[in-house]
Amino acid sequence: MKTKLRLGLFGASGRMGQLVRGLALSSPDVEVVAEVDRETPRTVGFSGCDVVIDFSLPGATEELLTRLEGAPVPLVTGVTGRSAVARGLIEAHAQAAPVLIASNFSLGLTLLHRLVAEAARAVDWDLEIFELHHSQKVDAPSGTALALAESAASGRGQPGTVTPLTFPRVSGQRQPGELGLSAARGGDVVGEHTVFLLGEGERIELTHRATDRVIFARGALRAARFLVGREPGSYTLDDVLAFGHRVQAKPI
Repeated sequence: MKTKLRLGLFGASGRMGQLVRGLALSSPDVEVVAEVDRETPRTVGFSGCDVVIDFSLPGATEELLTRLEGAPVPLVTGVTGRSAVARGLIEAHAQAAPVLIASNFSLGLTLLHRLVAEAARAVDWDLEIFELHHSQKVDAPSGTALALAESAASGRGQPGTVTPLTFPRVSGQRQPGELGLSAARGGDVVGEHTVFLLGEGERIELTHRATDRVIFARGALRAARFLVGREPGSYTLDDVLAFGHRVQAKPI
């Protein structure tokens, strides 16, 4: 009989933590053995887990590492915006255990990043990104839209930069080489991102639509299964999908 994956949840009472918990409880190969939130006694740790999924807050990183008790437990984290000190703690953990960090756990969106980079590399057309989210979302453009811009820039041989980046667009002609972003908010839209590659007489539209937040929980669980048994180091959702390549850990 196959042994169940012993899963720990950090940030278990949050929206994403609850989604992951619900999906895990309905999965025959997963057992939730530790659930931690801000009310959980400090005596509860993760040393007996096969893997931990973290959907907490940037300021909770030190507590997370404390609860790991120095054990080389694989870690999947969807927390972004960590301080330099907190990132250093995660980097130190990756020296002893596999760590996967992602701002968005949609596997379809992960594939979109790859398609955008390839398309941007193939054609030197005008590039625009449009994103649509629910009315309660505060930041604009979304972090995912900015990440897609980075993927496009990487495809054009400019990794780490998205300049010249235009947001919001105002009156005036488009400048050569610029990358435009547009954002809209309304209703209960989970998330929609479209990348336009605009040529003369033709265009390409690459779109991803999220209709249920459970896709993020599903992606996080898939990442958790993937990490178990891996070498220490940093992994991404690209590695989870593999894209037909051999997976190796990278420095975080």
